[in-house]
Amino acid sequence: MKKHSARVEPIAPYRKQNSPPSAGTSRPSVIRCKPGANCPNSHSSIVRQLSPLSGAEDSAAPILELQSRGSSGVCGHSRGERQNRSGEEGTQTHPDSSSPESRAKTRCQSCASLFLKAIWGFLIILSVSSSWVGTTQIVKITYKNFYCPFFMTWFSTNWNIMFFPVYYSGHLATAQEKQSPIKKFRECSRIFGEDGLTLKLFLKRTAPFSILWTLTNYLYLLALKKLTATDVSALFCCNKAFVFLLSWIVLKDRFMGVRIVAAIMAITGIVMMAYADNFHADSIIGVAFAVGSASTSALYKVLFKMFLGSANFGEAAHFFSTVGFFNLIFISFTPIVLYFTKVEHWSSFSALPWGCLCGMAGLWLAFNILVNVGVVLTYPILISIGTVLSVPGNAAVDLLKQEVIFNVVRLAATIIICIGFLLMLLPEEWDEITLRFINSLKEKKSEERVDDMAESSVHLRSRSRANGTVSIPLA
Repeated sequence: MKKHSARVEPIAPYRKQNSPPSAGTSRPSVIRCKPGANCPNSHSSIVRQLSPLSGAEDSAAPILELQSRGSSGVCGHSRGERQNRSGEEGTQTHPDSSSPESRAKTRCQSCASLFLKAIWGFLIILSVSSSWVGTTQIVKITYKNFYCPFFMTWFSTNWNIMFFPVYYSGHLATAQEKQSPIKKFRECSRIFGEDGLTLKLFLKRTAPFSILWTLTNYLYLLALKKLTATDVSALFCCNKAFVFLLSWIVLKDRFMGVRIVAAIMAITGIVMMAYADNFHADSIIGVAFAVGSASTSALYKVLFKMFLGSANFGEAAHFFSTVGFFNLIFISFTPIVLYFTKVEHWSSFSALPWGCLCGMAGLWLAFNILVNVGVVLTYPILISIGTVLSVPGNAAVDLLKQEVIFNVVRLAATIIICIGFLLMLLPEEWDEITLRFINSLKEKKSEERVDDMAESSVHLRSRSRANGTVSIPLA
């Protein structure tokens, strides 16, 4: 009698479909279970192998103004994969979790978060516009008794040093895991590179931005001497158009026809603003100062995006404080030189309008903080809307003070610049979004027509039956 040798086949390990095993990893062991028995160890081992990402990556800093972070796409992608995997595991292990009650609860939570964002957005819009209007109007009041624009610029820039202490105070009040000031400062200094803030980087990266910051504010204050607050705030809104043009030329950003139209509208508004006073000398000089301020502001933003990328709230606070320190250390000699050359001279320090100076610097600091905090609490587009609303705010104050008389040309120039500013806020896919919205409206109308026709046919059948008539269907 011949013995039949039984051939034993090795059991293939569990492998997720369409996912090849990674090289260099050990083959997972397979645990056999009886039908109907629980196998917790096998599932946990599979989950561990399918989720190689560490839990430390879940804590990501919120993306803030200055610009949107392009380098965070990898982290966002890994987080999205991790959420998809956890969602798949949740559907496998808890099939009954997507009940109507849980869906309704999730919907209510999303509606509540949207409602809170809308409320925060409304408050941020009011705060941003009122702080900018207050800064501009206090400067106009200060000029009545004290005209030293560079000293005012230097004094207000020094207040940026308090940006990081304000941020750290918020961190202590809200964070669950609190860090020491030195540790938090080193963490936020990564905006300058992996090595943090060194003396070389402090001079190399901070110097050009500090000079552009000072030049922007100084030209803005010079323009306020020649023009009204409404005209200067409207002309400063042209910086959005200049940012687009510089980004298109230098950063090779996507070309958008609507933004070219917005840039043309901004230039048209500038020319009309100069023409409003029949090309008076002071008017032309004031327009040149305001446009120069908008241009240097645009250059500041484009260079920031080119060399530093983007910044979260902590990194932005660190950067502003660093700019304030650079201003205090290296630019302090300029107001001293202007004082002794009697270009900007005052009798004594006690004669300075400290109340107006501190009010101007405090509102300027509050504006910069609100711009960066607002992106965390609400939508970034609302910050820009709050900025453009400073134009009608300044116009209302100027009318109450009877400092401006709006003629047709000045009013048209202001409206054209504001419309161009709002066109700059359109997203890059605005045309596709508009077409999708129009198509959805057409589909809804067609569905409503079909429903109306079905209802009318049912109504006619019921009437025919009530009258005793019978409809015989055709074969």
